[in-house]
Amino acid sequence: MTTGKNTKSYETPNHPYQGDRIAEEADLVSRYGLKNKEEFWRAQSELRNMRREARRLLGEAQGDVEAAQEAGSEFLARLRRLGILGENDDISSVLSLDVTDLLERRLQTVAYRKGLASSTKQARQFIVHGHVTVDGARVTRPSKKVDTAEEGTVTFDETSPLADELHPERADAQE
Repeated sequence: MTTGKNTKSYETPNHPYQGDRIAEEADLVSRYGLKNKEEFWRAQSELRNMRREARRLLGEAQGDVEAAQEAGSEFLARLRRLGILGENDDISSVLSLDVTDLLERRLQTVAYRKGLASSTKQARQFIVHGHVTVDGARVTRPSKKVDTAEEGTVTFDETSPLADELHPERADAQE
């Protein structure tokens, strides 16, 4: 299947009106400061694709975890680089991942956890307005997955007014 320009990159839930699912989605959307449920569904679809790939690799190796690890070494290296998997996790760990594991690696969440903003919504605003850089480059996409190596380089742009420690919107200045 080829994905064209007009193809959605996520799947909506099969049953639109399930109270428990709607409440859980709303909780995660507000906790991670997502713009809407579409962003949540994108993360779910990305996780679904990761699990599908892990199951495919395990199936081709006929359940042999070592052979599947070797066949999917690039796939596992990418997940480790993103911080979704730990260094000692094997391919079967992909099957037990949760959508929050992916949401934690978004630039928006990383910026909030580093204390650049007082809330995830504020972190999103700072990123969209171009106040945040990753490895010296300005990034305006809150959904960008941050590598573990890049995590320490997430900071305010030096030309941004927010780079001033005394700026009133700074999270550490509000304490």
